[in-house]
Amino acid sequence: MTQIITALADISDNYDALYVDLWGCLHDGVIAYPQAVAALQAYRKSGGIVVLLTNAPRHRASVQKQIGSMNVPSDSWDTIASSGDSARASMFRGSVGEKLWYIGPDYDLTFFDPISVVKDPVNIQRVSLAQAEGIVCIGPFDPHAEPEVMRPEFLLAKNKGLKLLCANPDIVVDRGGVREYCAGALAALYTEMGGEVVYVGKPFPAIYDLARRRLDAVKPGIPCSRILCIGDGIKTDIKGAMGEDLDALFISGGLAAAETKTTDQPDKAALDAFLEKEMTTARYTMGQLR
Repeated sequence: MTQIITALADISDNYDALYVDLWGCLHDGVIAYPQAVAALQAYRKSGGIVVLLTNAPRHRASVQKQIGSMNVPSDSWDTIASSGDSARASMFRGSVGEKLWYIGPDYDLTFFDPISVVKDPVNIQRVSLAQAEGIVCIGPFDPHAEPEVMRPEFLLAKNKGLKLLCANPDIVVDRGGVREYCAGALAALYTEMGGEVVYVGKPFPAIYDLARRRLDAVKPGIPCSRILCIGDGIKTDIKGAMGEDLDALFISGGLAAAETKTTDQPDKAALDAFLEKEMTTARYTMGQLR
């Protein structure tokens, strides 16, 4: 059973490092949450290490630029591990081929920037679906359109036997209070149709390996028992923490605010019912990161 807490400071002395989700915990896709920023700043001043662990389908330099534009200050975190980092490494190792059909907005084309951490990367070429050997999905062309709009293209892709690299397993996010679909929603449709998907990001192991390496680069040797994962995604942040045998703090006022009846704090009965339905739990829960 989860323990409802009022502030990160209630438990922070038990942990030397945090893996902190971004969207829904530290910002809403538009602007940073001041209380969350203050909590992380205080944690770092006490000697703790903050790893921003995000399913953003961008490399960490792009993530850093983005969160800076949302007023997330650099003194609230130490390093970044992104789904985009892991997915780019997978792509440049040839996991879905060399000639790739790209699904995503033009502003995320930095995904194809040259990479230095992969030895002898394959020669990636962006091509049409008709010419493709594989697919890279960063997110929908239109984040407000139902995933079903992709069914005709996905039928062709499946019949061609194309693998789809999903660079963000999140299904939805709330941007400034407006719900949007993510790459994970398209990947779920492709899987349902019988297509093969290569998932990278939370809750899958590769991104936690990356987070560990990034943490060790800041301060090596922190035991897993002293790492706390913080996130609002029950199927990504919390499931991933459980898979890695790490403690988790569930932020109930994010994606699951309605199900947990969270205003300032969750309704305990609603929270317990939600966790039981999802067949998971977190060591701690609170409404918003603060």
